[in-house]
Amino acid sequence: MIRSIYGVTEEQLKQYFTDRNQKPFRSAQIFEWVYRHRIHHFREMTNIKKEVIEQLEKDFSLDRLTLVVHQQSKDETNKFLFRLQDGNLIETVLMKHDYGYSVCVTSQVGCNMGCAFCASGMRKKRRNLEPFEMVLQILTVSELIGVRISHVVVMGIGEPFDNYDNVLSFLQIINHPKGLEIGARHITVSTCGIVPKIYEYAEFGLQVNLAISLHAASDVLRSSLMKINRVYSLEDLKKAIRFYIQKTNRRITLEYILLKDVNDSLTSARELADWIEDMNVYVNLIPYNEVKEKPFSRSETETMRRFFDYLCKRRINVTMRREQGFDIDAACGQLRSKHIS
Repeated sequence: MIRSIYGVTEEQLKQYFTDRNQKPFRSAQIFEWVYRHRIHHFREMTNIKKEVIEQLEKDFSLDRLTLVVHQQSKDETNKFLFRLQDGNLIETVLMKHDYGYSVCVTSQVGCNMGCAFCASGMRKKRRNLEPFEMVLQILTVSELIGVRISHVVVMGIGEPFDNYDNVLSFLQIINHPKGLEIGARHITVSTCGIVPKIYEYAEFGLQVNLAISLHAASDVLRSSLMKINRVYSLEDLKKAIRFYIQKTNRRITLEYILLKDVNDSLTSARELADWIEDMNVYVNLIPYNEVKEKPFSRSETETMRRFFDYLCKRRINVTMRREQGFDIDAACGQLRSKHIS
């Protein structure tokens, strides 16, 4: 069966050559041709024996994603609608920052988490993405726009920890020094709070950042916004976060979307500050990007400012996320592959 070369880790490729009585160092050579030289055909590899190339052609493909729609926002955010080999559609976002370019990667076709405010969950999960389909989002965007991708956030459509093994293989490939060589600390994975996977992720080894979608610090409110809280309570989540911090000595980001008259009061701010206590976290406040099918509105600017100021007074490390791509539905919570006919 032909596999995509972009879904194979360097260790797997090394084993592939070992099994065929080939020198394992071939794996590093192939990685360099694929990711540094960006070849489109194996025959472009000038320092690889003909018989090795012929074997690779039998076993692996170099096929790319198919671009369906490309949009650019006023702030130079780019959104791409890609068609996968089985016909499913996904969206990927490229964002420009002062420090470089970042790609927001989708990890599933659809999403089953059902967060009340999010557009992505309006399309039920059809399947997980394979590692190569995530790698190719970065590679294809980089080639289409002609820029080097320095940062990656796994915050597109889907719940990354609901596709755990594939996401970890993807992270290993893009972090590899012969691969896309994106620094671990320049990669962030976001989860809505699948607690058992947070414990597993603490043992992963790579210093990839972890973000938790929190959005409320009371069980009643969070359960009304996020179905996952009915399975794993805030107390369960806190224990997992404390374990992760103790195990990795790394700080976690708590993402908090501000919804008008829902979770943006000073009472909610107080609950959040109390819940954080002395954990090594910082809070990323996110202005809500409205979705017409959802009954939520963006908090007033002054309300967001009061919320922010209160957290600062409580000595919480807090930032307000800069909006990007709102005018093309590419902002946080807006992705849903809505060009589907």
